[in-house]
Amino acid sequence: MNKKKQLAKNTLIIFFGRVCTQLISFFLLPLYTSYLATKEYGIVDLIQTYVTLLVPIITLELEMSIFRYLIDSRSNEKDTKKLMSINFYLLCISLGIFTVLYFIVTSFVSIPFRFVIWIDILVCVLSGNFLQVARGFGKTLDFSISCILTGVTTILSNIVLICFCHMQAEGMIISMALANFVCTLYLFFRLKLYQFIDFSLVDHKLIKEMYHYSIPLIPNGISWWVVNVSDRTIVSFILGAGANGLYAISNKFPTIISSLTGVFNLSWSESAALHINSPDRDEFFSDIMNTVMKLFTSLGVGMLACMPFAFPILIDKSYHEAYLYIPFLVLGVVFNVAICLYSQVYLAKKLSKQVASTAILGAIINIVVNLLLVRSIGLYAAAFSTTLSYFVMMVYRHFDLKKYVSIKLEKGFVLKTVFIFTFTIFLYYQQNIYLNVLNLVVACLYAYLLNRKFLQDSMHTITRKIPFLKRND
Repeated sequence: MNKKKQLAKNTLIIFFGRVCTQLISFFLLPLYTSYLATKEYGIVDLIQTYVTLLVPIITLELEMSIFRYLIDSRSNEKDTKKLMSINFYLLCISLGIFTVLYFIVTSFVSIPFRFVIWIDILVCVLSGNFLQVARGFGKTLDFSISCILTGVTTILSNIVLICFCHMQAEGMIISMALANFVCTLYLFFRLKLYQFIDFSLVDHKLIKEMYHYSIPLIPNGISWWVVNVSDRTIVSFILGAGANGLYAISNKFPTIISSLTGVFNLSWSESAALHINSPDRDEFFSDIMNTVMKLFTSLGVGMLACMPFAFPILIDKSYHEAYLYIPFLVLGVVFNVAICLYSQVYLAKKLSKQVASTAILGAIINIVVNLLLVRSIGLYAAAFSTTLSYFVMMVYRHFDLKKYVSIKLEKGFVLKTVFIFTFTIFLYYQQNIYLNVLNLVVACLYAYLLNRKFLQDSMHTITRKIPFLKRND
């Protein structure tokens, strides 16, 4: 129970930080869709997509390595200082090499907002690294606060730059860079990271060991990028930036689930690493897997049931076509929940190569299906290819992981999931208010019945913790 309580506590702390950021981004959709044309939004989405690709390549996934090694050195101040000195040393080298190459390449290739994008990439690298350092230190509260600061900065700068300065696409990119800069600055001084800089402690043998862990994660990161956004590149090239703008809006809703998955994944990765060698590991991991999959399946079904009511309120009419592709993307995101849970078990055992190989498989499927179908069925191809690649990766990892850890799903859960998604998606496309209401009622009932034990246990814990809710014996 102590393991589960610690996992729940860390998840709750991270939840408030990350979800605040994502909700702010989500509620900026009316601003984006009102002030930006589909083509402008599509261009910004594509730029940020490539920034996401470049960051792990620039750092050789250093941030993931520093997080994993800091967990093992929490009780040793000397080892922690050595690791952090190596971290800063490698960051300086990586960012220096990137800057030189970036300005050489962009002197021959014309890209919009060249200087702003360079700044955005630099601060994304630093903020991403410092966030993982905070987790490695066990400072989940500081991690959460930094995420809230990022969200607040994003919304304020977007309103000023887009609404008042009329900077449109460039304003969005500047806002992202500014938000990451605030995050970097807060963590640098809050965690007193300047105290850990001592290049005389740099150990090249340890650097080699850290890169041995992190470098296999680079093809994994690239493969995930391919699975997540190669469809956007293909859509932009074949169907145009306007179509990519529509597809980007479709992705915004499933991204809510992805963000929540990311929140749990952050605390789960730490918990999995700490308890990977515990005697009750298999039972603990299976319990977490079943509980989390039930919750996220219910969330996916609930989101689809709410869409007929929420979409017209949040999204401008010019983006209405985006409504059609959401069910496939939501289903894919639910598959991705299982993938992420399995991924952290691999990484806890330091099996980073296995993580990479399964991700590469998904990337290949995504690209091939996309290219075969995009000209014939348009944006449906992008949504379907993402869902299919996630499904294959989920099934592969489920059976491959049994070589190392025995994780068992509850009997009947898979069949229940297939039935409820089929029912919900069918009613989703019916333009009938009564059927939409029925869909919502069924989704709520399903969520309650599936998660009844979890909800009862949670309420019992809350009533014991809060004085005025305690029952009198």
